[in-house]
Amino acid sequence: MLKKFITFSLFTFLILSSTIAKSHPLSDDFADLVAKLSPTVVNVFTVQKPKPTNNQPPLDNIPPQFRDFFKNFPPGFPFGPQQQPSPQEEERPQALGSGFVISADGYIVTNNHVIEQANEIKVKFQDETELEAKLIGKDRLTDLALLKVESKKSLDFVKLADSDKARVGHSVIAIGNPFGLGGTVTSGIISAFNRDINAGPYDSFIQTDASINRGNSGGPLFNLQGEVLGINTAIFSPTGGSVGIGFSIPANLAKPIIEQLKKFGKTQRGWLGVRIQEITPDIAKSLGLKNEDGVLISMVNPGEPAEKGGLKAGDVILEFNGKKIKDVKSLQRTVADSAVESKAKVKVWRNKKIKSFTVKLGELEKFSEAEPDPKTNEDDVKTNEVELDDIGLRFVGLTKDTRSQYNLPKNLKGVVITAVKRDSFASNAGLTVGSVISQISQINVKSADDAKKIFDDAAKKGTESVLLQVYQNDFSRFLILKIK
Repeated sequence: MLKKFITFSLFTFLILSSTIAKSHPLSDDFADLVAKLSPTVVNVFTVQKPKPTNNQPPLDNIPPQFRDFFKNFPPGFPFGPQQQPSPQEEERPQALGSGFVISADGYIVTNNHVIEQANEIKVKFQDETELEAKLIGKDRLTDLALLKVESKKSLDFVKLADSDKARVGHSVIAIGNPFGLGGTVTSGIISAFNRDINAGPYDSFIQTDASINRGNSGGPLFNLQGEVLGINTAIFSPTGGSVGIGFSIPANLAKPIIEQLKKFGKTQRGWLGVRIQEITPDIAKSLGLKNEDGVLISMVNPGEPAEKGGLKAGDVILEFNGKKIKDVKSLQRTVADSAVESKAKVKVWRNKKIKSFTVKLGELEKFSEAEPDPKTNEDDVKTNEVELDDIGLRFVGLTKDTRSQYNLPKNLKGVVITAVKRDSFASNAGLTVGSVISQISQINVKSADDAKKIFDDAAKKGTESVLLQVYQNDFSRFLILKIK
């Protein structure tokens, strides 16, 4: 019996050993891969002239839990502490980050925040070779930058992976320059995808538990095929050190940005010219949608691509160039990845029907927030004040006086709210004095009488709630107002 047990145990051990050997690389194989990849990773040095100031605007848009990571960079770093430099420190080289070579002729990828305030940029290779780097282009929205060095020899380089094929649990390797120590290797797994840390409109980070510290910024996150899966950019940390939660820009997000920087020296993103918002369950119900998929257009910028293509406020974008739109982030990224001046096929939900439009896209970088200031005939607007006691709302038509009183744009149309009853339907919906109602149930409001009639008609039909387009706090959005 004992002999059988020993034989079975040995057989089980051999099976487990074989499985482990297949699913995890042997130590020598791992070391060989690191040895092959390390020459492609560089340390990025910069010379900066820090400006004495107490203001740190770059930190304003970064959540507190991520700020400690940036605060621990040396003085003069874009996100670092700002202080009065001594004369000796005014032009001191700083080992601020990492990067990696993507072509034999010397193109190097790093983070924008690593080089943003640099006067000079240098990179150091594994063999201690130092070369001056030229900034080809940078993109603040994705925090990417492209450098170029001139080398007498062909450089080792790496390729960007198809990051969409990666899965949670896949092994990864991070190589970089933490704390200015020089080439350092850590490993771990992919912990999650599509992380949003409120760093920018295109947040879709890969999360990893591979140790990433300050100085790793701009360095590569490799898969076990030796391809760059992501660009290490930030960490979550209450202390400034690694706690096993790091974030990398996915390779598939970086690829078109890098190509544009290489070709044009800047990004050229597609631009639709709309303001958008997420769809809540209540909004979906009011519009007759089966679910919350899609993005609601809250405002169409006058004279821009969306308006010229026939899109309107209140439309729900369901598809863009054949790609289903799930939320605001997916639309922002899909439009941005589209070619400038290309014709995009847009499928929307309007008046409980699906309609298709063709929109010729503009360029985001050329977009100006200045809007036309059309003349309005205020004399035609009725100024009588209307009160809806059941809803807890009082409003009046827009005139020169009401626009001046509530500091409203001249091209805005609708009725302005003059009173909101406490604990009423209107108050619970978030309506406030000075807000302007432009649409009710996707019907344009021209006067106070118009608005009252739409509300009355909805009440007669037994409607429990209506969809409002509201302008408040300098922004147009949609919200649900219960009326029953």
